Amino acid sequence: MKKLATVILIAVLILVSLPAGISKVSAESIGDLNKEINELEQEKSKLDQEKNQLEGTKKETESKLGENEEQQGSVEQEINTIDDELSNTQSKISTKENEITDTNNEIEELNNKISELSDRIEELKEEIEILQERIIKRDALLRERLRAIQQSGGEMKYMGVILGANSFGDFISRTSAVNTIMDQDKEIMEAQAADKKALEGSKKEVEANKEEVETKKVAVEDKKKSLENQKQDLVALKSQLDAQLAEKETLMASLEEEHGELEEHKMSVEEEQQLLSAEQKAKEKAIAMASSKKGELEQLAKEEEARKAEAARKAEAAQKAEEANKSKSSSSPSSSPSSTPSPSTKSNSSPAPSSSSGSGIFIKPAAGSISSHYGMRYHPIHNYNKLHAGTDFATPTGTTLVAVADGVVSTAGWVSGYGNTIMISHYINGKSYTTLSAHLSSISVSVGQAVSQGQAIGKTGNSGDSTGPHLHFEVHPGGYKNPANPMTYLK
Repeated sequence: MKKLATVILIAVLILVSLPAGISKVSAESIGDLNKEINELEQEKSKLDQEKNQLEGTKKETESKLGENEEQQGSVEQEINTIDDELSNTQSKISTKENEITDTNNEIEELNNKISELSDRIEELKEEIEILQERIIKRDALLRERLRAIQQSGGEMKYMGVILGANSFGDFISRTSAVNTIMDQDKEIMEAQAADKKALEGSKKEVEANKEEVETKKVAVEDKKKSLENQKQDLVALKSQLDAQLAEKETLMASLEEEHGELEEHKMSVEEEQQLLSAEQKAKEKAIAMASSKKGELEQLAKEEEARKAEAARKAEAAQKAEEANKSKSSSSPSSSPSSTPSPSTKSNSSPAPSSSSGSGIFIKPAAGSISSHYGMRYHPIHNYNKLHAGTDFATPTGTTLVAVADGVVSTAGWVSGYGNTIMISHYINGKSYTTLSAHLSSISVSVGQAVSQGQAIGKTGNSGDSTGPHLHFEVHPGGYKNPANPMTYLK
């Protein structure tokens, strides 16, 4: 009987010792989970602050976009006004050019008339010279006739000629001759007077016409100068308007470029907000998973406490039974003392395996050699120096991509520049990380999905801003937007 009681006591003590060790491990695990949940909550709060800052940046960008669009509207209205003024000025210039052309034609006609009148004047000069010679000759003839008449006594000479006729026939002949001479003298006189009058009339007419044409020509030339001055003013105005238009168009181009940059910045901010929201959801899921695990451990701890209480109760009952047996057998011969083996209190639990081996915490994401390291470099597409925020692995399209560590997928889709992208939130050894894999050809996970280290999550490719098939891999300690050299974290 004594031997049986001893065996029962030993069994109870072993049962008591086992839950104590498990309870200690559970308590430590719950404490670690509480720490992990608190840290994840702090990171989630930090993400909220970053999201609020991004929202402020987004509103500021939208405000700048509004101002830019108002400026564009104002400049566009100014450009339209200048265009109208230019069109009106060009129309006036065309009108002036037509008027100048008409004036040039008129001047040409007047020059032709002046040329014709000059030619006519030259002809008249020749005619005048002829008339002057004729007048001179007539004057000489008349002077001779007058001198002869005076010397012969005037008309009595003619009477002597007539009265000196020898016969009647001779008388008639002499009379006809005298009349003919007198008629000729009269015609000479009349012709002389007519030539002088015609000469004076022609000279006056030509000079008057020439004076009129020259006066008109001066007026037309003045008109031409005025039109040319007006045209020069219009051309100067057009040049000024052209300069204003060029300035406004340059300003408009600048505003459009600024608008594009603001739109791109706004999209970048919105995309970053989406990435932070996705990461926040991943943190929330990690918190939920940790809370669930904590609940399981707490339930396990309760069950262990209950088992411990039951074991203690059984031990107490066994002890009472042993004491009762001792009192009953006190009158019986004592048996030889037997050695009671001391109960073992050694825990059967073993420490959890390390989450990493080697110098890093992440396994390699895909097979392939390094084609471009982390750091500043000349961008092969954008053609300027900028930070290359990750490590590139030369991988053929379709190479299997694996999760570098346990975590929760925060992004699984297209990201500007990166193409098809997977981002995973990890919590390792009390620290959080975000890994990014880009330029993928396919994605086989979804947002919010929990993944384990080494699990296939997609295939590498050449999507987004890429010059050839490869994997772009980034590591962000503490969360996205904090890139570090991935090689520091790879095993």
